[in-house]
Amino acid sequence: MNALMLPDIAAQAARQSLPLEWVGMRGIALPVFIEGQRLAARADAGVSLDDGEARGIHMSRLYLALERLQQHDLTPALLHQVLQDFLDSHQSLSANAYLNIHADLLLKRPALISPLAGWKTYPVTIAASLKNKVFHVELQIDVEYSSTCPCSAALARQLIQQQFIDNFANQSLQHADVLAWLGSTNGIVATPHSQRSTAQLHLVLEDFVDALPFDAIINDAEAALGTAVQTAVKRADEQAFALANGQNLMFCEDAARRLNLALRRSPGIRRFHLRVTHAESLHAHDAVAESQWQREPA
Repeated sequence: MNALMLPDIAAQAARQSLPLEWVGMRGIALPVFIEGQRLAARADAGVSLDDGEARGIHMSRLYLALERLQQHDLTPALLHQVLQDFLDSHQSLSANAYLNIHADLLLKRPALISPLAGWKTYPVTIAASLKNKVFHVELQIDVEYSSTCPCSAALARQLIQQQFIDNFANQSLQHADVLAWLGSTNGIVATPHSQRSTAQLHLVLEDFVDALPFDAIINDAEAALGTAVQTAVKRADEQAFALANGQNLMFCEDAARRLNLALRRSPGIRRFHLRVTHAESLHAHDAVAESQWQREPA
C-alpha cells in the first residue's frame, strides 16, 4: 500500500487575500548563552506574511532555526543569522523577521564592605529584527535599587532638631552628652522613608557593536544610582548601605537624570528610553519618571 502524502494545510490558498505584519510563536522555551551563562529563556519568533494569498507560514521552520541559539553565546551576528534563517525558510512568503528573547541574567555581586558575595537576577529582553534587509537590535534591562526620599529626610532632620531642643533647652552640654544622645533611641525620633525602586532601560545599539554589553550597562547604571540592592550582607555592609542611601537622596526625577547622563557616556548606544519607578512606601501609588536620548549623527 502506498503511503498517503500528509496534508500541508498552511500551503493552501487563504480564504481572504490579506498580508499580515507578524505571524509566529510566543513563549518558546529554550536555553541560551549570555556572557557565558547558560540561561533558561523564552523566545518570541515571527515573520511577516507578505503573500496575502498564502494561508499561513511554516512555524516549525522557525522553531528549528532557534537551535543555533543553543550552541553559541548570543551576539548581534548570531541573532542576524537566525533571522536570516527565518527568511530563507520562508522565501516568497516573508520579507521581515523578528525575534525577542526574555531571560533572567545572573550576575554575582560583591558586598559593600565584607568579603561576601551573592547572585542577583536582572530581567533582560533582546529584541532583534530584520526588516527589508535592515538588521536592528534593542535591549531592555531592569535594574533594582533603593531610593530614599529627600523630602522625608529633611522632615526627619527637623524632628530630630526639635527633639534635641526639647531634651536640652537651656542646658550646658559636653561633647560626650551630645554623642550619647545621638546614639540613643530618644535622639533619633524619625527616619526618612525609602523604597525598592526599578529602572527599566530600553536601549538601541549601534551597528558596529559585536557583543551584547549587559554587564557594562548594568555596572554603569548601578554606579550612577549608588544604591543598588544587595545580596549577602553582614552588619558592616548594611551600615554602608544606609550610608549610601543617606548620601544619595533622590526623587524619581533625580534617578532618571543620573541614568540619562550615565547612559549617554556608555559606548555603543545609539539611543535609549528609560523609566524609573519608585514603589512608594508613603503612598499607595508609584512615583515614575521617564527620559530619552538619541545620539546626533556624525
